Amino acid sequence: MDIHQLKVFASVFKNKSFSRASEELYLTQPTVSDHVKALEEELNCKLFDRLGRSIIPTKESEVLYNYAIEIIEKTNSIKDIIGQFKKEITGELIIGASTIPGTYLMPRVIADFKRQHPSVSFQVIISDSKVIIEKVSSHDLLMGIVGAKLSNGQLNFVPFLEDELIVVSSPSLIKKGTITLEGLIQMPMILREEGSGTRRETEKIMEGRGIALDSIKISGVFGSTDAVKQAVKGGMGISILSRLSVADELKFKTLKEIRVKDIRMKRKFYIVTHKKRTLPAVYGIFLEHLKAHNK
Repeated sequence: MDIHQLKVFASVFKNKSFSRASEELYLTQPTVSDHVKALEEELNCKLFDRLGRSIIPTKESEVLYNYAIEIIEKTNSIKDIIGQFKKEITGELIIGASTIPGTYLMPRVIADFKRQHPSVSFQVIISDSKVIIEKVSSHDLLMGIVGAKLSNGQLNFVPFLEDELIVVSSPSLIKKGTITLEGLIQMPMILREEGSGTRRETEKIMEGRGIALDSIKISGVFGSTDAVKQAVKGGMGISILSRLSVADELKFKTLKEIRVKDIRMKRKFYIVTHKKRTLPAVYGIFLEHLKAHNK
């Protein structure tokens, strides 16, 4: 039994699929099957019941998974421990992030961190807030940066940074720089998909003013902030977006900010971790860097 076999097994167990595990690990499906078969032969038990194209983990598999995750994490921490003897921070951080912080904030924060700790490598997985929170909850990620705080007693949500949501339009669509809320809801609006932090905050703001989302003229729903921005530039409607995400467009006047009278739309980004997981040393150091960046 070797660590690579355990990593392959853990991926199959987590994904409930040999094919998805092969995609995640960049291995061929026969290679993944061979590693699992070798483990089954060594442990003299069946780890998965094959039912056509689907697989079901056995009881032995469930027990092995818990040990495998612990062994993998301890193995990954060896570099951190050895690096401490050399007084050099090393290791890989895999961070989940929702679209806005992952695209417009984390690259700068990470670049600053790497100037201090050049031996640390990063992988940033970008998805909507709901998906990132689910991945931390299910132990697929140790840390995430999200734009929404969901009710989950297993997770810690530490406030990271305050963001402002603003109304934007193409420069030709609305000539005025200010609009009332009543005027805003008469305009065709472009939204992010359900599950995104920006969409969730938009709904919360509207509902707080007694406006149901189904009373708004929705001209389109897009799965990324960049797609929303392109639709707004094309004159398809207005949108409520993070100021961080449109900083360049406002600077070069390809989008126009429309201020809504008597409304300031603020929201927070949060660092999310699992209460029952102990962060490896390099993650702990990066967490302190994030907190310092916020200050």
